[in-house]
Amino acid sequence: MKLIIQIPCYNEQDDLPKTLADLPRQVPGVDRVEWMLVDDGSTDRTVEVAREHGVDHIVALRWNQGYGKAWAIGLEQAIDRGADIIVNTDGDNQYHGPDVATLCEPIVRGQADIVVGTRPIDHIKHWSPLKRFLQKLGSSFVRTLSKTPVEDAPSGFRAMTRDAALRIKLYNDFSPSLESLIQAGRSNLRVVNVPIRVNGPTRPSRLMKSMTHYIRRNGWNMVNAYMIYRPTRLFGIMASVILVPSALLALRYIWLAWIMPSGGSHLQSVILAGALLVCGVFTGMVGFLAHLLAINRRLLEEIRYIERSRRAEERAKVYHESTLVEPKPLPRAGRQAPHADVEPAATGA
Repeated sequence: MKLIIQIPCYNEQDDLPKTLADLPRQVPGVDRVEWMLVDDGSTDRTVEVAREHGVDHIVALRWNQGYGKAWAIGLEQAIDRGADIIVNTDGDNQYHGPDVATLCEPIVRGQADIVVGTRPIDHIKHWSPLKRFLQKLGSSFVRTLSKTPVEDAPSGFRAMTRDAALRIKLYNDFSPSLESLIQAGRSNLRVVNVPIRVNGPTRPSRLMKSMTHYIRRNGWNMVNAYMIYRPTRLFGIMASVILVPSALLALRYIWLAWIMPSGGSHLQSVILAGALLVCGVFTGMVGFLAHLLAINRRLLEEIRYIERSRRAEERAKVYHESTLVEPKPLPRAGRQAPHADVEPAATGA
């Protein structure tokens, strides 16, 4: 079984040595551990530092494309290099490297497809109370939308099987952590939480320039997630917000004009009720069309998964033949029948 630890990086020449020094080269139940750096168009010596510290694979993007894009490209490259398990960590030494073994343990035992490292939120001293609250609120939102038991949805320290990685397709490049969990839940993948340790901050976060920026971007991501994955609910709520006032105005007109006449035509109520009715019906129709598009997208995602699996097997075979290593894949995850027996993951090479 082969593990690849991928590290998306952008200008991390100062913190990368500490990150790499903390990462393991041996993990229980895993035969081979390799490191892969995804350089997101760094303008400093990040790539040179990675080579100097023995990184096995370097994927260099020509320009800065954002953390989400680098993360997704890293998954693709790890799959092509024959990874059975992929661990993602950050280059700023935020996460405690030896906990990679903790992340991999449920996968090695065949108990999980994705393992999310849960940070000790209430005990991180450099986090403000507002940030703790927002983190818990965001995790609660992802739990509801993905129907998974995730406790720390924004955590970027996580492990996944090759099959789980093949099912991930991101629609936004800001933060892949939330969206990948939503897709995992929709694909019936087994998501498990494990406690991890964190290191002190070495620099300000690049994803969260300010609290206002974080709220604005993640707020939009949540709305966008509902538009993509729960269009019927989102547009149904919007239609209800419009149709309820329309119905109240219509009842007001009926009451004042027919049941308890008080004089006057009350045409304003009729006109406004009609306009709201048209808007509400139109919003509901948009929601219905979005629901049909969501069904079509699910079919396309399944076709894409089948094609990616086929190509990944071919590429991994070529890569393993070139390195004289015989791959032994993990059991295929997701879409299992309820109460189906799951064989434990293979641990031999």
